[in-house]
Amino acid sequence: MGYIASNMHLITRTDELAAVCKQLAAAPFVALDTEFMREQTFWPRLCLIQMAAEGTEALVDSLSPELDLAPFFELMMNERVPKIFHSARQDIEIVHHLAGVVPRPIFDTQVAAMVCGFGEAVSYSMLAKRLLNLNLDKSSRFTDWSRRPLSERQLTYALGDVVHLRELYPMLKEQLDRSERESWLNEEMAVLTDPATYELHPEQAWKRLKMRIKTPKALAVLMELAAWREREAQHQNVPRSRILKDEALYDIASQAPRTIEDLGSLRSLHNGFARSARGRGVLEAVARGLERDPKTVPPIERGEPMPPEAQAVVDLLRVLLKAIAGQHGVAPKLIATSDELEQIARSDDADVPVMRGWRRKLFGDDALALKRGELALAIRAGEVRVLPADEPKDERQR
Repeated sequence: MGYIASNMHLITRTDELAAVCKQLAAAPFVALDTEFMREQTFWPRLCLIQMAAEGTEALVDSLSPELDLAPFFELMMNERVPKIFHSARQDIEIVHHLAGVVPRPIFDTQVAAMVCGFGEAVSYSMLAKRLLNLNLDKSSRFTDWSRRPLSERQLTYALGDVVHLRELYPMLKEQLDRSERESWLNEEMAVLTDPATYELHPEQAWKRLKMRIKTPKALAVLMELAAWREREAQHQNVPRSRILKDEALYDIASQAPRTIEDLGSLRSLHNGFARSARGRGVLEAVARGLERDPKTVPPIERGEPMPPEAQAVVDLLRVLLKAIAGQHGVAPKLIATSDELEQIARSDDADVPVMRGWRRKLFGDDALALKRGELALAIRAGEVRVLPADEPKDERQR
């Protein structure tokens, strides 16, 4: 086992990893983090794994040629050991991509902090400051983790992410238990541990694009183009923009070129693209889009402005959201987004997350009651209060 200064060890062999994972499997919980690179690839390239439990700390060089990550994946599937992450989604995405499994059970300290009233998108350094009174050195945050050897400063930074996480978890867990909101967190963790959360379907790739399409025919072509680009990017393991930039996708979808000459005339494409293998792939995708059954193309959202009366409802819902969030000490963004408020203003039957589970009990039902005139908003002692609409006027003004 290669030892680094300050008692840090960097695991580079499978037998070393198996030994430390056996230790961690006996721990009450394991704090985890990963360092990865994805600027030049479609799939994230795992460069380093950090793990810590009481009495055990480990840094795993996932790029080592002498290392098989099987013991690590076995630990991730061990349901007797809670896995503690901060902002877990990308870490879980890497594990799912490499091994086809999702770690469970998990506890995301960022989500837990939002549930406990620490604000929106709580950073790891902010939590360390507020709960541990530590000022973390984040100078190595944007380092190139694929370069070897890693410096002692990089390793110290990386290990700190899980050493302090090991301390933060019990404190947040205690606050969560006191607030009796464990069920809220469990709903969020159910989404994070659902394999469907990490499955990428090329046919759905068009939904990530910001719509600038005017006709159903153009949308049909865009859907096929986006699916083609997604498959190519995944297969070649390069960023989507390396295959075709978004601007070019929109240009091709709008013009719907049928021939090499038509494709070559588009300004958004470089010279020679039309006669390349990718050019042929684009023309085939365009042809599929033009042949697509119009019934399979969703209606185009025109982005029509909300009528004044609906906008007024949104404004009231926003005030209600802030009042309820403040009353319960939870981040408003965790409860509902601006888009969800707009959809509720438009329809009582809006199919949005805030109208399900704990969010509906906390806010969704009150939002509908406010729309129906069954609730009123009033200011008392400088704070917005939510009151029954039929409460006597003199009582509301008190």
